[in-house]
Amino acid sequence: MSETVYRLIGDARPGGIVAVCDHASNRVPEGIELGVSAATLETHIAWDIGASGVCERLARRHHIPAFLCDISRLVIDMHREEDHENLIQTSSDGVLVPGNIGANREARLNDYYRPYHAALEKWLDIMEPGLILAIHSFTPKLESDPTVERPWEIGLFYNDDDRAAQHAMRLFRELGVTVGDNEPYSGKLLNATMNRHAEAKGRPYCSIEIRNDLIATETGQARWSAIIADVAGRVKLALDTYD
Repeated sequence: MSETVYRLIGDARPGGIVAVCDHASNRVPEGIELGVSAATLETHIAWDIGASGVCERLARRHHIPAFLCDISRLVIDMHREEDHENLIQTSSDGVLVPGNIGANREARLNDYYRPYHAALEKWLDIMEPGLILAIHSFTPKLESDPTVERPWEIGLFYNDDDRAAQHAMRLFRELGVTVGDNEPYSGKLLNATMNRHAEAKGRPYCSIEIRNDLIATETGQARWSAIIADVAGRVKLALDTYD
C-alpha cells in the first residue's frame, strides 16, 4: 500500500540535501469517509497549503529531492507520534470531522502511518543526507483564535538539535525575512518526524514553516523555494565547515 502513502520527486544523492513534507496532500483514500465538505479539504486543516508546490520546485528546479506524504492529515497525521491524542483528529480549528469519531486507529496506523515512516526511514538510511528540510506551512490566523496575529514569514522549529536552525535563522534574517524562533509552534512540543528521523539519528535538519498566504500561488512557491534552496545550501556549507 506504500504507493498510496507517499511520492518521491527527484533523485537523491548520498550526503546531499533532501526535503520531507508530511502534509503535502489533501487526498482522502477510497473507502474513508471523513464527513467534511470538499471546501474544507482545501483548507489548512486538511493539508499544508502551498507546501507541496514548494517541495516540487525544490526538487525540479533546485535539485533537492523531496519525499511527500500523499494523504490528508485528517486521515492520519504523519507529523504526530503513534500515541499522540491528535493523531486522528475529530475536530480541527473549530471544524468537526465526524468520520474520525470512533475511527479504527490501528487500521489507519497499519495502512498509512507505518508504511509512510518505514519508507521514509529506508530512504534516509540509504541517502544519509547532509541536511534534511522539513517543509510545512501555517495560516496567518486561526479561525478558532482570529485575534492572534502571526506576523512571521517563516518559522524555524527544533527540539534539542538546533545546529542547522540557528544558521538558517541568521541567513533568513540577513535576507530581510521575518523569522520565528520556534514560532508559531514550538519544536519542543511538535517535532515528531524530525525527532524520529533526524534527531534520533544525529542528522542535521531545518524544520521550516512558511506562512501559507506567501505560497498560495505558483509565483510565491517559486520565490520561496529559491530562497529556501539558497539558505539550505549555505547552511549545509556551514555545517560541513565546522564539523
